[in-house]
Amino acid sequence: MQIGQNAMTVLERRYLMKDEDGNNIETVEQLFARVAQAIAAADLHYDAKADVAALADEFYDMMTALDFLPNSPTLMNAGRELGQLSACFVLPVGDSMEEIFEAVKQAALIHKSGGGTGFSFSRLRPSGATVKTTGGVASGPVSFMRVFNMATEAVKQGGTRRGANMGILRIDHPDILKFIDCKKDNADITNFNISVGITEEFMQAVQEGSAYKLIDPRSKDAVGELDAREVFSKIVESAWHNGEPGIIFLDRLNRDNVVPAQGEIESTNPCGEQPLLPYESCNLGSINLINMLSREDGGYVFDFDKIAHTVARAVHFLDNVIDVNKYPLEKIDFTTKQTRKIGLGVMGWADALALLGVPYNSEEAVALAGKVMKFITECGREASVQLAKTRGTFPLFAESIFAGGEPLRNATITTIAPTGTLSIIAGCSSGVEPVFAYVFVRNIMDGTELLEVNPILRRVLEERGLYSDALLRKIAKAGTLAHIDEIPEDIRRVFVCSHDVSPLYHVKMQAAFQKYTDNAVSKTVNFKNDARVEDVEEVYMLAYELGCKGVTIYRDGSRDGQVLNIGDVRKAEAASCPTCAADMEAFGACQIKPRPRPEVTYGITERMKIGCGNLYVTVNYDENGICEVFTSTGKAGGCASQSEATARLASIALRSGISMDEILEQLRGIRCPSTIRHAGLKCTSCPDAIARVIKKTADLIESQKTKLPPAPVVPTGGEYEPAAALHAKHCPECGAKMEHEGGCVICRSCGYSKCN
Repeated sequence: MQIGQNAMTVLERRYLMKDEDGNNIETVEQLFARVAQAIAAADLHYDAKADVAALADEFYDMMTALDFLPNSPTLMNAGRELGQLSACFVLPVGDSMEEIFEAVKQAALIHKSGGGTGFSFSRLRPSGATVKTTGGVASGPVSFMRVFNMATEAVKQGGTRRGANMGILRIDHPDILKFIDCKKDNADITNFNISVGITEEFMQAVQEGSAYKLIDPRSKDAVGELDAREVFSKIVESAWHNGEPGIIFLDRLNRDNVVPAQGEIESTNPCGEQPLLPYESCNLGSINLINMLSREDGGYVFDFDKIAHTVARAVHFLDNVIDVNKYPLEKIDFTTKQTRKIGLGVMGWADALALLGVPYNSEEAVALAGKVMKFITECGREASVQLAKTRGTFPLFAESIFAGGEPLRNATITTIAPTGTLSIIAGCSSGVEPVFAYVFVRNIMDGTELLEVNPILRRVLEERGLYSDALLRKIAKAGTLAHIDEIPEDIRRVFVCSHDVSPLYHVKMQAAFQKYTDNAVSKTVNFKNDARVEDVEEVYMLAYELGCKGVTIYRDGSRDGQVLNIGDVRKAEAASCPTCAADMEAFGACQIKPRPRPEVTYGITERMKIGCGNLYVTVNYDENGICEVFTSTGKAGGCASQSEATARLASIALRSGISMDEILEQLRGIRCPSTIRHAGLKCTSCPDAIARVIKKTADLIESQKTKLPPAPVVPTGGEYEPAAALHAKHCPECGAKMEHEGGCVICRSCGYSKCN
């Protein structure tokens, strides 16, 4: 099979099976054979005499030809012990502590298995609402989103995928303004994409310039109102600032809910394209449209016979995935099989247009998008009808919107998902997006950089005798072909990149695919850095007017760590690296690292009174300043793990050269209900207490700069042995006083123990 170097890098890093030492133990061909055999085996559920070997060969040929690829979890996990093959799940979040933390636990299990999760936080009571069982006040949806975010950070998905979440809040929730602002800081709630759930009523109010009501999620009573245009403007400005929030049109999601009796659709998966009921999952796959072209009379045309054949096999494949899948929760297993939703999409659309000689930003391309997607959905539905004849309908068919019509095996057939690394493997453009740039650097997987040149452009330039390294470098620097005079106009007209496409055509293309897609279309409208807020507003309004189910935008350079970079974006953001002072071109290879902990430190320990008892805060320093913070709680208890985590992060930040004032700014004033209920306390929470002791220690250092004693010399050459610490009064790691407890010696400040 034909696999490019970039594809091989991705496959080796993420997809191929590894031994305990991290060495690859399968080839690319073995990967696809493993997947094909595992998925084909599902036919035995319906026919004990099924020719599984022949079907596995069909699936293998389809994947190795790169005509179709399933989602990443299927490639990673099919035929392996984990066996979790779904990309996306939706979990409910109820309005009780038990329900909230049950959802946290379930999400952690899903992330561990390799999936992403979507949540609606719209059922949670707003911040400040009374909690009758405790007499306290609710902290609100945004506060609990941070809990979910921290849990996600702690789970690495099978060593290959970091957990991703979608957080949605209805526009009429009383905390909507806080939600819109919750990711104003790019470093906050980093494991979530967020979208506002927009209603038709709200959009009508925006168009009329009127107010709309805020609804208490528990009582369903109106508890206030906001000016719709002002809220819409706030959403737009926030999206312009850093790409979030996106918007999702809830009424449109439920208009296409195939089993409305099962409840409302409240959320989607992390990329916006798969609306699901609570506890549903969806298995995705994409057809490579480049491979659906055939050569005719010296040009290219779509081979609709091949599309029909590929769609039929892909639907069979995805229906089998539902049966083979090892779901992370029994309830997800049951709910998913009630509707048997699949999501067949496409990739390579922009590349296919380039081969056809059709500009992405043209009416011809928009019309062709509708024609191709309509055909794929019709073929997919026919394939599902054929499967239903031998396997039966999905269990909820009788209460679905299809009841009385032709039997269907799957409640939904088509979804257009982002294809990310799948499109790298297939060597094509991603999803239905325009080509981001024809020569660019791709940052993936913890800093790895891949330089990519679009293969179709390369071929055209070579055929026309224009290809050269110098020209490629010029394209890479400019980020577009639009103004490069050496390239003929007919090539520039067809090879338009994302930033050459107007917002109108971005949304028109999304709407054309959406019209013939069962679920939704994942697409991002990319703006240049100098785009105006008004441009973002135009896109959001167009998405509403043209029938999209949601929309996401991103303004180039508005968020750190973006995946694709063109031109001089990095250099424009900062002149030099904050760690090594190199120019920003070198920043990608540089990481901020904390200085080592010194062998000997000085410090103070202060007892701070908090709502749950005493918190002992130790702040240590050396000749270079404060270097570490430790905490321990008294016998009355307290949030030991959270205060320890805060102290550790503060220690790392201080030794990394982060401004102490910035650290204190983040910690000061955080309020804890158990503390604010007690009058006369010096601090408002454990983090606030830590901040106060850090500041006090900093003041002490400042006043004694010339009086610091010289660092003691630790004897070597056998005169000092670590075991001596067992009898020492002070901890060998942090210098705090040690205690004998339970037959052991333990340090309350840092947790050191000779028994560990």
